[in-house]
Amino acid sequence: MLVSGKEILEVANKIGFAVPAFNAGSGQLLEGVMRACEELQSPVIIAIHPDELSFLTDSFVDQVKYYANHTKVPVCIHLDHGASFEQVIHAIHLGFTSVMIDASHLDYEDNIAISKKVVEAAHATGVSVEAELGTIGDTGDSIEGGVTEVIYTDPNVAEGFVKETGVDSLAIAIGTAHGLYPDYLDPKLRLDILDEIAEKVEIPLVLHGGSSNPDKEIASAVEKGINKINISSDIKIAFLDAMKEVLKNGGKELREPNTLFPECIEATKQVAMDKIKLFKSDNKVALYYK
Repeated sequence: MLVSGKEILEVANKIGFAVPAFNAGSGQLLEGVMRACEELQSPVIIAIHPDELSFLTDSFVDQVKYYANHTKVPVCIHLDHGASFEQVIHAIHLGFTSVMIDASHLDYEDNIAISKKVVEAAHATGVSVEAELGTIGDTGDSIEGGVTEVIYTDPNVAEGFVKETGVDSLAIAIGTAHGLYPDYLDPKLRLDILDEIAEKVEIPLVLHGGSSNPDKEIASAVEKGINKINISSDIKIAFLDAMKEVLKNGGKELREPNTLFPECIEATKQVAMDKIKLFKSDNKVALYYK
């Protein structure tokens, strides 16, 4: 069932769980994620970054639509980290049901201006909008990018930003970074800041870059109001590690996709299932039919 970002997150916000947003940047990753969601009956957001879309080409969106239209699992197709108004409009034309405009690196007033412009265009076609306030860190190992120094989201500013722009969800900066953390970094979430934001902002809150944070912290973030969590590195590393094992043990004649990928898809599925359970989105599909 294809749904908008607002529809999929409203239920999560009301009940108190987080919808996983998987960056499934290939048909095989998509298959692994969808198998996990079907088995655990979890709603899902398929997030596609502009760089992923450029690599996969626009036809990949039709593949995601096919999955969405042939399952009872609620599926949202989301543009992840749209960098310009033009990228957002292109995504809307392709059939994305949710878009993110990431203008967090701009001055506050400029962030408001472009976010309002995107909201006006997207809402006119029934598409939901996510924006970002504050800056997410960057470990140097992710297509999503980020910054060297995290700027935490100010709860008071967040309240004003949501009122000014009319966005449907807000990505906040509470100490995460895109990509996998190096061994010398010990990431910690500012859950105190999350508490303050959740008190002032009623719309669903989004967590980016949580791949290396301890499960205990992520679970606490969900309890405190995070309703969407982006997962990219974890499923891709699982896929890659499985592929290495297949290639190492498969011999020289290994070349057919139907012999190369099954174990990789299964590894992706297992990681996706772990995240679904951690986010408490398992067994929530029935809630979307009430």
